[in-house]
Amino acid sequence: MPLFVYVLSLAVFAQGTSEFMLAGLVPGIAHDMSVSVAAAASLTSAYAVGMIVGAPVMAALSARWPRRRALAGFLAAFVVVHVVGAVTASFPVLFGTRVVAAIVNAGFLAVAMSVATGLVAPERRPRATATLLSGVTLSCVIGVPAGALLGDWSGWRSVFWAVAALCLPALALVFRSAPSSSAPRPHDVSIRREARELRARPVQLALLLAALVNGATFATFAYLAVIATDVAGLPGVAVPGLLAAFGVGAFIGVTIAGRVGDEGVGNGRLGMRPGLIRTLYVLPVGWAVLASTSAYPVPLFIAAVIQGGLSFGIGSTLVHHVMSVASRAPSLSGAFATVALNAGAFLGPLLAGAATEATHDHRLAAWGSVVLSASAAAVALRTRPANASPAEGAHR
Repeated sequence: MPLFVYVLSLAVFAQGTSEFMLAGLVPGIAHDMSVSVAAAASLTSAYAVGMIVGAPVMAALSARWPRRRALAGFLAAFVVVHVVGAVTASFPVLFGTRVVAAIVNAGFLAVAMSVATGLVAPERRPRATATLLSGVTLSCVIGVPAGALLGDWSGWRSVFWAVAALCLPALALVFRSAPSSSAPRPHDVSIRREARELRARPVQLALLLAALVNGATFATFAYLAVIATDVAGLPGVAVPGLLAAFGVGAFIGVTIAGRVGDEGVGNGRLGMRPGLIRTLYVLPVGWAVLASTSAYPVPLFIAAVIQGGLSFGIGSTLVHHVMSVASRAPSLSGAFATVALNAGAFLGPLLAGAATEATHDHRLAAWGSVVLSASAAAVALRTRPANASPAEGAHR
């Protein structure tokens, strides 16, 4: 794997820490800003909105930029907005910084996915995608739990400062190691033509599945700290451990998905591999187990590991699947995947917030994950006859 893919993964680690750190900071932000838990949790949705808006816009704007300038510019802007978030006393301003941070994160990720897959041979692209996204899962294993501990010791603002500092080494390495080649020549990039790829049925199916699966992931993840303390009765110091358990599972899931993807690569335009479809059927069962056992600490930790692995493993596979079925849109396919994932990241906490706010039962966040993941399984089941048979899908 080219060294620069790992440099990109380091930057994604810093950005992933920012995206997911709120799972451990919601109680502190709610108290400090004098807002409800649901309002504080909505910062996760704010980030998702920024990613949804930012991914296609930033990918389109930067399609003709030199890759080094695009990556460095997005990452530098990410540092600035975290400094603003760390010093503000206004919840609306904090909300705004999350949106802006997400927009520049979306731009960085869209360019990074295009660069990472462009640096390797076609049969190695699933591994490159998984390596890039391993920065996200490592942020769950290391960055988010460490952020939760730091927030518990020094307040949530210190975590924003830490994320800004964490981005600086990645920024320096991007300046030093990014490919010096420019973006494609203007006549090589047709944003309008690439955008038309969204009309293709395989692309729409892949995007829908990615949104539903990630919606299920974030419906519970956004409330994991509250589930730990209010449902399982764990002390606040146990929250980083639970987040780390979820992150360990996520890292394992993404790693396995990358290796399996390398072994089963095809042209991707005729549907999903049978293994992915079968895993989609298992996902809602796992969320139901987590919801049912969330009052018991040991089963909750075990379920967090399993669901982290399933959710991020499937999510990583679906990212590659989106980019594969949208292969005629090389500049925007990463943006398509980013929009789908973050549409789910917006929808999941929103639905979970509505349910938990009405009932004050935070277990309903996990039951929301059951509904969303079951919907994904139903979509896969309903559309399967239109695709190739399992044997064909595995070999095309």
